[in-house]
Amino acid sequence: MNISSLRVKFIYRNITKGNNMKKFKSFFYILVISLFITPVLANENGVDCLILEDENSIICKYTQERVDYEKVITIEWIEPTNNVTRTRQMTIPAFHGSVYDYRYKSGRTQGTWTFKVIDGEKEYSTNFTIE
Repeated sequence: MNISSLRVKFIYRNITKGNNMKKFKSFFYILVISLFITPVLANENGVDCLILEDENSIICKYTQERVDYEKVITIEWIEPTNNVTRTRQMTIPAFHGSVYDYRYKSGRTQGTWTFKVIDGEKEYSTNFTIE
């Protein structure tokens, strides 16, 4: 019997005693469930914006399905008068799931803005209001 097999037996004996086995099983079930649920939740492409009043910022995020290649997307900030005030091309590295863009709130036109992401043939957008 080698040292590795002794370690495994020792660990197994300590885990299977009393409440430790219940804790281990609970932890194991939660781990397995989260491994199956997380990829499902992460596969939804979309955009979302958050206005942080105390930091004078507007932060927008584009979430995508993780892919094994680099992608270039186009981001547009559209003010209430339908003028595009900013267009940016951003590169999403391989295996990354999101990118962020932000702007300062002060000095922006009041009304409903649109944050739009163009990813190949698809477009994703969300609206937010500056008061």
